Amino acid sequence: MATDQIENSPKVSYQRRGDTAQFALSGDWTLIASSLVEDQAAVIVSEGRGAARAVIDVHDVARLDTAGAWLINRSRDELAHAGVDVAVEGARPEHNLLLEEAHFRRFAPPARRKGNALVDMFAELGRLVVTGFRDLHAGMGFLGEFVADVGRIFVRPWRFRGVSLVFHIERFGFHGVPIIALINVLVGGIVAQQGIFQLRRFGASSYAVDLIGILILRELGVLLTSIMLAGRSGSAITAELGSMKMREEIDALRVMGLSPIEVLVAPRVLALMVALPLLTVIADMMALFGGLLVSWVYEGISPAAFLGLLQRAIGRNTFYVGLIKAPFMAFVIGLIGAMEGLATEGSAESLGRHVTASVVKSIFMVIVLDGFFAIFFAAIDY
Repeated sequence: MATDQIENSPKVSYQRRGDTAQFALSGDWTLIASSLVEDQAAVIVSEGRGAARAVIDVHDVARLDTAGAWLINRSRDELAHAGVDVAVEGARPEHNLLLEEAHFRRFAPPARRKGNALVDMFAELGRLVVTGFRDLHAGMGFLGEFVADVGRIFVRPWRFRGVSLVFHIERFGFHGVPIIALINVLVGGIVAQQGIFQLRRFGASSYAVDLIGILILRELGVLLTSIMLAGRSGSAITAELGSMKMREEIDALRVMGLSPIEVLVAPRVLALMVALPLLTVIADMMALFGGLLVSWVYEGISPAAFLGLLQRAIGRNTFYVGLIKAPFMAFVIGLIGAMEGLATEGSAESLGRHVTASVVKSIFMVIVLDGFFAIFFAAIDY
């Protein structure tokens, strides 16, 4: 192959007759000799500039493939772009077909639009608002479909997949205990340290226990747990369903007469609604434990004194507020994760985009939902 390549290397013979430049091509103009073909094509362009007319004779070309034909056409286009009248002669029928199909095309650079930065900012804001309403509309439709399928399960309970529910409760709940416990111990300690440090100026450092108890039980415990669950389990739901969508397993379920929401979505969403309240209780206890340790070390409040102050600071309603929020937040996380997973298209880029959107939307909606609950409980004085 190497010897054959040397013997049939591409060549260009050049003659100048008046205002006409004549080029006689020979050898193999193929991809295997790409560097030599590039050099010979450059000779055509350099020698042909300045002539009124150029003739490229390909009669003696032994072998021609798409790469060689494209380079010949590129040389012809560059000469034509320089004002030279170019003609290709002597092409055999098969070579002529390649020269016609492997044409060279110039791409004009896109025109850069000059816009006003302020207008562009408002236009982008408008697009985001429209996209938000579209997502809301799609979410409400998906919610209706989910409620309808779950309603059919209640009518025909033997269709419910209890094994899948227990499996996902273990995945989302039990396997998430270590990270939830660690995060909340640290957050409880941080809240205690900052509360003691600030209240110490007023001689009221013992009120840091009230701060810890109310803030953790009403807000931070369930909120941090929901955010962690959105990043850990919500993204997993989107990735699983998105991968199934890419492999056409979702379509296969529909062909078999099964509902993907009933088979795949309902067990995951219900498992989240069971797991999040349980994780919230664990998060509350671990955050209070972290606050107890820091209060003991940082301010000298003994565990017995801490528990006594905590008992006077909080009531049952303080604990119930966090638990009431948990199933609703879990429902939103599961619904968004499933909806984004089922919206995945057939590429890895689409899957990554929807997983990211799932986490961002879930965290945003969890915080919005927490704000609505805060307003509601303040309005009813609970």
